[in-house]
Amino acid sequence: MNSSDRAIQYGVVPTGTAKTISGLELLTAIMEGRLPAPPIQKVLDFRLVEVARGYTAFSGSPKFEYYNPLGTVHGGYTAALLDSCMACAVHSTLDAGWSYATLEIKINYVRPITFDTGELRAEGKVVHSGKRTSTAEGRLYDGARKLYAHGTTTCLILSL
Repeated sequence: MNSSDRAIQYGVVPTGTAKTISGLELLTAIMEGRLPAPPIQKVLDFRLVEVARGYTAFSGSPKFEYYNPLGTVHGGYTAALLDSCMACAVHSTLDAGWSYATLEIKINYVRPITFDTGELRAEGKVVHSGKRTSTAEGRLYDGARKLYAHGTTTCLILSL
């Protein structure tokens, strides 16, 4: 953890706050540190680094502690990064008073990740934004834009 990460506050955004701002406003406030980042980002040491309507990007560096018995980073780390970027891309399109729940996620693992892979960037983009469901796709790259995994998600749109 570097010194800039120590200033990040982790927690859950109060429902009363989440109800009054759009998904894009909420995610921007989390990225800028005005609202707490989700605790999962602390545990897996990744962060929201870019957000626009229908798009989000997360960045994180794999660690030896994330290894599976085969000597590579567990697929759950990859899934967490891709789930975050895809679902948050959907969230960024929602008006105040709306939320989502992930209905389905599909991940394709292209190549193994090790702690030597270096920093990874997960980018999510909305494919379809509907009233009841939305879909998004995500890609996980290294610093040279080499693809490590890609996926899709379907999210149910819910009233808060």
